[in-house]
Amino acid sequence: TIKQEPQNSGEPCPSLQEIAGCLQYVNAQGRDCGQSYVPAFITTAEYDKGRNRRALSPVWETHIEDTGYCVEFQIKSLSHYCIVENRPFARWMQYLREGYTVCVACQHVAMNIANHRCSGDGLNSDGERILHWQAVGSPQCQGTWKKIKEVEHCSCPPVHRFIFT
Repeated sequence: TIKQEPQNSGEPCPSLQEIAGCLQYVNAQGRDCGQSYVPAFITTAEYDKGRNRRALSPVWETHIEDTGYCVEFQIKSLSHYCIVENRPFARWMQYLREGYTVCVACQHVAMNIANHRCSGDGLNSDGERILHWQAVGSPQCQGTWKKIKEVEHCSCPPVHRFIFT
């Protein structure tokens, strides 16, 4: 069975050239909308205990340093890799389950200097939009969630507390 007809009339195919592009996440009004498309990269809040505070950028003066915020999400889907992950540094992924509410802290060290936000935090999400997340340390552990609300401090149980990276 022929699945695809020959092309180029028998002549050798030209060499392939791959060019990287840059997609700018700007809506028709010129406002940034990248938060809707960038997945949230998360890890366990336990990682924060040993996390070194990065030096402040000279662009980001200390008097405007942000203390952070917390976002509550409801997990809508996740890959089976999260459940079967058993490497010691990645066992936290086993606590991710469909329907669970999780809290993800956006700390100063993970914020974008330009907008004081964490990538993938669902900024301007109306609560109905499906957003994507991915576990740091196991790219196969990923899924979707819906933003519930943004709060000042995380109040979820420790096993359901994560941080943006």
